[in-house]
Amino acid sequence: MKPLAAFPADGRRAIQGVLCDIDDTLSTEGRITAEAYGAMERLQQAGLRVIPVTGRPAGWCDHIARLWPVDGVVGENGAFYFRYDKTARKMRRHFADDAATRAAHRVRLANIGAEILKAVPGTAIAADQQYRETDLAIDFREDVPPLPQTAIDEIVMRMEKHGLTAKVSSIHVNGWFGAYDKLTMSKTLMREAFGVDLDAARANYVFVGDSPNDAPMFGYFPHAVGVANILDFGSRVERLPAYVSTRRCGAGFNEVVNYLLDAINT
Repeated sequence: MKPLAAFPADGRRAIQGVLCDIDDTLSTEGRITAEAYGAMERLQQAGLRVIPVTGRPAGWCDHIARLWPVDGVVGENGAFYFRYDKTARKMRRHFADDAATRAAHRVRLANIGAEILKAVPGTAIAADQQYRETDLAIDFREDVPPLPQTAIDEIVMRMEKHGLTAKVSSIHVNGWFGAYDKLTMSKTLMREAFGVDLDAARANYVFVGDSPNDAPMFGYFPHAVGVANILDFGSRVERLPAYVSTRRCGAGFNEVVNYLLDAINT
């Protein structure tokens, strides 16, 4: 990873939007700071698209799409996108799976979650699970004392044994049935909502993230940035971003936004 200062000015001026993780990228110690929220607002005011791409649940994403200064949100690690159409005053929702499939999967996920809690001491079902449509979130750090890497690896192994796709964030292990991911649904959102072929336009967008489940996005975007706390994961991130900020979490996100807007406004 190169320092953010190595991001060329010409490349920054060509940026048309920012996609970003939420937990420990926008948030700092579990909260969205005024600094990070204001950075999203400044991006929109400058005419750039802002799209959080998160593992957080559908219930949260409905709120985010409606009330935050964003142009849409991809949630539950790529299970859906939500976009609030202000002109029509209507929430646009697109899911990878239909409602019947999601309902059947939730029954199976509940049983798998119960098994993991018995097998891995100290874990918990994530507090936001009741607002999820498609996946199982096992908490290893958010509302429980931090668990060792061996426990996280055990959670992943047990999810994969049941045929789940398992991804590790900075606070949860998320598991779901299916092959979708953050990148697949981000492409769908950009195409359906904005008519953008992301494969052709990827150099015009920045992705900002912090953890292993952001690896598909890091590998795809030539101008991906990790906030400084990505260094905490060492070699556990399969694909690293091109750049890394000097500051952590929401302050790092604000650093990225400042660096982009300084170039765009000159």
